[in-house]
Amino acid sequence: MTREAYAFAREFAAAPPSELCVDRHYLLCAAQGALRLEAHDRSWVLPPARAALIAAGEPIQVAIPQPVTTSSVLFDTGFAPAPPAPLTVFDLSPLARALVSECVAWPDAAEPLPPYARSIFGALAAVAWQLALEPSPVTVPAGRSPELRRALALTEERLGEDVRFDDVARDVGLAPRSLARRFEDECDMTWRAVLRRMRVRRAVEELAAGDASVTTIAHTVGYTSLSAFNAGFRDLTGRTPTEYRATFRP
Repeated sequence: MTREAYAFAREFAAAPPSELCVDRHYLLCAAQGALRLEAHDRSWVLPPARAALIAAGEPIQVAIPQPVTTSSVLFDTGFAPAPPAPLTVFDLSPLARALVSECVAWPDAAEPLPPYARSIFGALAAVAWQLALEPSPVTVPAGRSPELRRALALTEERLGEDVRFDDVARDVGLAPRSLARRFEDECDMTWRAVLRRMRVRRAVEELAAGDASVTTIAHTVGYTSLSAFNAGFRDLTGRTPTEYRATFRP
């Protein structure tokens, strides 16, 4: 008999994408650094003070662009209900953070959880499942067709440059009109809207990576105006970059 739920904390070095699929509902929390998660043609960034709730048996791609420290909590499917979505990334509340920290005291083991631990894991499940109903807006389409995935990769490679749609289309081997239709059909948004989301996602990762100034990060992700960067970041996240970085720490 395995435990109804268990938790652990780990540090990971930067690593390319790999598949993750477990037989328990998985709450993955970032403490330092950031990860990228991909499933169902969408990509999420997971910075500090956020969590990903992954349904049991749901395969996802995990990439680690920078060293990270994470806390993981795994729930048996008979102990916690199915999550509201196969994969959701959301902000952790102070209560959820405290419960995750408490749960790490019970790693995987054969014996059942003591009553106190069962109540803590149960409370965390109740809180996390509720928080998952308000997912993070910092998502980027991953694309289905090879051409669109290539276009997305080229766009991201050139974020810090004067990236142009016609150049991306040419390098993918499609006419601009054809590539524009791919974005509408597969992403349900324009290339320029995807570009804005990519810049915010990269900015979140840069904010989590260290203490680089907001101005430096703005230029790194392709903005020439700090006010435009602040406005674009706030439009998607509801916070300025400085306010967002402040949420990384209790």
